Amino acid sequence: MNRDAQPYFVISVVSKMLDIHPQTIRHYERLGLITPHRTEGNIRLYSRRDIDRLEQICSFTNLGVNLAGVEVIVSLLEKMETAKNEMRREMQKMTEEIMQLNDELKKLREGSDK
Repeated sequence: MNRDAQPYFVISVVSKMLDIHPQTIRHYERLGLITPHRTEGNIRLYSRRDIDRLEQICSFTNLGVNLAGVEVIVSLLEKMETAKNEMRREMQKMTEEIMQLNDELKKLREGSDK
């Protein structure tokens, strides 16, 4: 698991870190804006990524964006990130294919020089 995705922080710590009420964090969870990890005892644990998301949500709401707007923005940002990652994977595959074709071309040229 990515270190940023590892759940470490309980809600009281996150609340103090971000200076927001725990009930606000729970409200964001009910809306689906954040999904913390749950222990077997049903305790919420937040990762660094969750905290970054909460900071992002707070920055939008502080700018006057309502929560419905925040949901749309967050969803679009996630889709953009997914598309960006897919593009990176495709570019990596294409780079590998180009390298392989260059190697094959080099071998063909070496064979024709003999």
